[in-house]
Amino acid sequence: QVQLVESGGGSVQAGGSLRLSCAGATSTSLYDHTRYYMGWFRQAPGKEREGVAAIYVGNTNTYYGDSVKGRFTISHDNAKDTLYLQMTSLRPEDTAMYYCATGRARRGMGAMQAVADPDYRGQGTQVTVSS
Repeated sequence: QVQLVESGGGSVQAGGSLRLSCAGATSTSLYDHTRYYMGWFRQAPGKEREGVAAIYVGNTNTYYGDSVKGRFTISHDNAKDTLYLQMTSLRPEDTAMYYCATGRARRGMGAMQAVADPDYRGQGTQVTVSS
């Protein structure tokens, strides 16, 4: 059974930082190729899913949603097979459930769409930013 296990959510004040972690994003049980993205999407109550950040496994290029560019950094530790999302300068509008996800590269679909409509996802971790 595929498992993506997130950790690191919590509550912070605006301007603060958090780091999310996700174990298992490049497990061989997920895909037998590297044509997929690993990353994060978020969903706040009453809002649509939003792709936040992604890495294309085939070439390690990184991608970010417009709302988090310059504030969030995605990275992957190959030795630990752990995906990270370093979040800085957090804002109240960043409050959401954050999910680790993997999604195949599909024609006509960008990186943010691939992780927001994933093949696999974790159970989610809550991030709450207070003003």
